[in-house]
Amino acid sequence: MPFTNKILQMKVAALKECAPYFKTIEEISEENTLKVLEAMRKTKVSDIHFNTTSGYAYDDIGRTKLEELYAEIFGAERALVRTQFVSGTHALATVLFGILRPGDELLSITGKPYDTMQTVIGYEQPSSGSLKEFGILYDEVPMLNGKVDLERVGTKIKPTTKVVLIQRSRGYSMRSPLTIQEIKDICTYVKKIKKDCICFIDNCYGEFVDTLEPTQVGADIMAGSLIKNPGGGIAPTGGYIVGKDNLVKLASYRLTAPGMGDELGASLANNRLLFQGLFLAPHVVAQAVKGAIFASVLFTKLGYMTLPRPQDDRGDIIQAIELGTKERLIAFCQGLQKYSPVDSYVTPEPWDMPGYTDQVIMAAGTFVQGASIELSADGPMREPYIVYLQGALTFEHAIIGIMGAAQAIEDLQ
Repeated sequence: MPFTNKILQMKVAALKECAPYFKTIEEISEENTLKVLEAMRKTKVSDIHFNTTSGYAYDDIGRTKLEELYAEIFGAERALVRTQFVSGTHALATVLFGILRPGDELLSITGKPYDTMQTVIGYEQPSSGSLKEFGILYDEVPMLNGKVDLERVGTKIKPTTKVVLIQRSRGYSMRSPLTIQEIKDICTYVKKIKKDCICFIDNCYGEFVDTLEPTQVGADIMAGSLIKNPGGGIAPTGGYIVGKDNLVKLASYRLTAPGMGDELGASLANNRLLFQGLFLAPHVVAQAVKGAIFASVLFTKLGYMTLPRPQDDRGDIIQAIELGTKERLIAFCQGLQKYSPVDSYVTPEPWDMPGYTDQVIMAAGTFVQGASIELSADGPMREPYIVYLQGALTFEHAIIGIMGAAQAIEDLQ
């Protein structure tokens, strides 16, 4: 092992400390695997659904079956699962532009949205084609001590408030991700204030971390990325939207065109990858969560603040580690990249990434470019220089990559 005795000894101690927490993760994985299997049996998935299509693809039975399967697994009325979505942000934006109309208000109740969503909204800085340009209003409720401030939410919801945006994951912050129970409580509260207010969940990084999903506990609609959790590390691209029938239908008109909706859209990628990735997703997510717990323990032992802590309930796969200096942030990402299966010889550097206000450094030696269900890390170049670690197709790779990141920081001394 190309690591110092200090790092090796800390690894052994960290694994011993992690062991009690892994049992719960493995039980969640087993229950979610059963849920996926039962849904695949109920919807009668067959190899005839794995073929590609071209052109308009009116009769794409694979696409139709995949969307039926997603709706069943996530407890939703309808699903839109397409490789035409270029990212999670694209899927989220499709929901917002599909549902909101001029004069409607979007209210974010988890504080400042994730960086790429800010350009979609037209947040603070003007951005061409944003919701703001279309006359859609925006307001937000800052989080209070890392939790949704329900009392303040109650005063912010107005007759014009059509959609409440709830970001499950932490984004580039040190607040805790939302648990399923918290999402349930939030949706119940919002509906009491305004019955027709739409609860929209940004579910990126949260799928299969718990045994229930937001649409099973009161959310009206949610969206995410296939190169995160539900793609299982196999889906080559794409995103999904699931929720109430009428809302998903509105989003589909934005993806294609009014009157066309989800009736068109060729499966240019092999559908088998999307079906098989979804089947593997509960296990792969468990591997990622175990890696996050290991990183939390190891870097706590090295003297850094981590969130979530090992004993905390988890609402996503992300592990935040506050490193304190830009040199440590860069070293962490470079150390992780060194132990990647792809592009291990590449040295990540901060750069001006589209959609972000600060320079961002990213380590992602992944088989699917940018897939954050694979072991990866990133962070904005701003104080207090927090790195956000996520993913791992195998726990063994997570251990080695995290040790590589720790060793790179130790070598700065």
